Amino acid sequence: MTNNAGNVRNVVLVGHSGSGKTTLAEALLGFTGAIQRPGRIEDGTTASDFDEVEIRQQRSVNLTLVPFEHEGVTVNLLDAPGYADFTGDLRAGLRAADSALFVVSATDGVDGVTQMLWEECAAVGMPRAVVITKIDHQRADFAAALEACRAAFGDAVLPLYLPVTSGDGGGASGLIGLLSEQLYDYSGPKRETAPVPSSEAARAEAARDELIEGIITESEDETLMERYLGGEPVSTEVLIKDLEKAVARGSFYPVLAVAASASSGSGVIGAAELLEVVAKGFPSPLEHPLPKVSAVSAAGVPGQAVGDLSCDPDGPLLAEVVKTTSDPYVGRISLVRVFSGTLRPDQHVHVSGHGRVERGHPDHDDDERTGALTTPLGKQQRPLPECPAGSICAVAKLTTAETGDTLSSREKPLLMEPWTMPEPLLPVAIVAKSKADEDKLSQALSRLVAEDPTMRLEMNAETRQLVLWCMGEAHSGVMLDRLSSRYGVSVDTVELRVPLRETVSGSAQGLGRNVKQTGGHGEYGICHVKVEPLPDASGFEFVDKIVGGVVPRQFIPSVEKGVRAQLEQGVLAGYPMTGVRVTLFDGKAHSVDSSDMAFQKAGRAALKDAAEKASPKLLEPVDEVSILVPDEYVGAIMSDLSGRRGRVLGTESVGVGRTLIRAEVPELEITRYSIDLRSVSHGTGSFTRSYLRHEPLPSHLAGKVAAASRTE
Repeated sequence: MTNNAGNVRNVVLVGHSGSGKTTLAEALLGFTGAIQRPGRIEDGTTASDFDEVEIRQQRSVNLTLVPFEHEGVTVNLLDAPGYADFTGDLRAGLRAADSALFVVSATDGVDGVTQMLWEECAAVGMPRAVVITKIDHQRADFAAALEACRAAFGDAVLPLYLPVTSGDGGGASGLIGLLSEQLYDYSGPKRETAPVPSSEAARAEAARDELIEGIITESEDETLMERYLGGEPVSTEVLIKDLEKAVARGSFYPVLAVAASASSGSGVIGAAELLEVVAKGFPSPLEHPLPKVSAVSAAGVPGQAVGDLSCDPDGPLLAEVVKTTSDPYVGRISLVRVFSGTLRPDQHVHVSGHGRVERGHPDHDDDERTGALTTPLGKQQRPLPECPAGSICAVAKLTTAETGDTLSSREKPLLMEPWTMPEPLLPVAIVAKSKADEDKLSQALSRLVAEDPTMRLEMNAETRQLVLWCMGEAHSGVMLDRLSSRYGVSVDTVELRVPLRETVSGSAQGLGRNVKQTGGHGEYGICHVKVEPLPDASGFEFVDKIVGGVVPRQFIPSVEKGVRAQLEQGVLAGYPMTGVRVTLFDGKAHSVDSSDMAFQKAGRAALKDAAEKASPKLLEPVDEVSILVPDEYVGAIMSDLSGRRGRVLGTESVGVGRTLIRAEVPELEITRYSIDLRSVSHGTGSFTRSYLRHEPLPSHLAGKVAAASRTE
């Protein structure tokens, strides 16, 4: 690892699942000599997909680091999963990286998910280049993929190279450099440089003219534009210099062509050209602005913004945990990006974030000592003496630091502004399979939550269910797999219970009679109550209208306690009752046999008797839902919402080609909406939800719920 941040490139691979990111990473590792032989996804032998879950599912589900050296430059390549369920890892990769390689398949082109991932990068101003992979495939269509990229990503997406085929019906055999006007022939034992064939001259010239115009347009050099428009030739050196500036600034997105799985004597087609753009065009950590940083006071409150930090290995320590994993032998391993200062093994660091209470004492619980520093490459962990500013490393034994936490010096505690994490919207109810699993479940879940901030754990007090909130079906599958394989905890998924409530729609009186004689002291408590709905249909009100002491004063709280206990259990389907006023207006007591417990039981019986006569009904929670989809799916979404008993409140245009739909939808209808929306919108939609109120459940559904509850 170099100590010169100017010779470091932190690059994240971004693209839809199946676009070829992991294969590309393997090809680059093999091309640069970081590994002897590229692994295969099918065999589970790749350097980046080494997790047991990834090997079984044959797809990336984790953000992984695969570093390598190329011509004096250290490239920290971060392979981010492309499936929408793992957007959290993608955003972590964007935080750790300074630039992105956007991977698009020449056989599949650009879909809605790919465009959403591009917008994720654009939202953080990430410099990007586009890599069109699989150009050696029989179905490859580079021109179609390029046009799809330009249509989806904008006119600043232009190729630097054009692939050429061997002419015998085979795949790509070389590349035409549009700026160098040379053919790079990969058909022989080594890459050869030759003039552009006459058969390709017209295509190359047209593409070169468009590229030059694009570079000059994005160069912000008005003099150069005037020279170009005046017909003056522009040297290749000037064009390359302006190209590198535009790429580093994030205003121009060069397109590269790569055959990552091609097997030729001269190496991976396009690897050398791609790495040249990475080394010379992508910004180093010195050029990438730091996230917002605040000083942390002794009381744990973020204070004044700190603006004098830079990517200086001798500056104050500022690092961030971008990914947390667990190893059964090593324990917790944290992937850390160092933004300022130098991180060393066995170093005391201050941990900020996740609402910690800072007490400003050098030995308090938010101080940790780092373990060994390593640079990971697949399962290998290669020791590091230190990790200077601009670099990424793995840190062992940070026992409390979680993903998103800031590491700084104890003398100068700092807090970085956290990146935005997506909200998990798929609830999955689980139960332990055995008592042994139940004993281990809590600790295992807490470790999973610490590793993955896109998972949320909830113990629902109303339904008494343990609920994992996940990003989607694939995410929940990975979490349950890890519970079993990594922590040895077996769980079953059960049907999710929506927190319904009960209320009454009319008024009625009820009698609670608890009179028992058991030989000694008996039980005696009689009370009469009236039940009626409250105007706002929420809460509970207890009214005491006892006169003449028919119920002694000391037992009136006992009646209320019994009423409240029955309210929690409901009378119709076992759900809590709300929105009722209960009035105690009469009763009887016995001088010897009356007691607190006797009147509690009488109160419960009285409420149940009255509520059953007062036309009880079920209430269902209704959520306010905001759905963001491309314009072409608005009709399908509206129709789907109608089938879910949703009420559309309105729509509004957001940006170009997107519509925000606001609606009110019963929670019973959207427990799996994160999956269903992805299907209806072809993976391009997103939504948020928040509890709004409870409303009466339609009678035909209420009957089914009540019957199911009685059966249960």
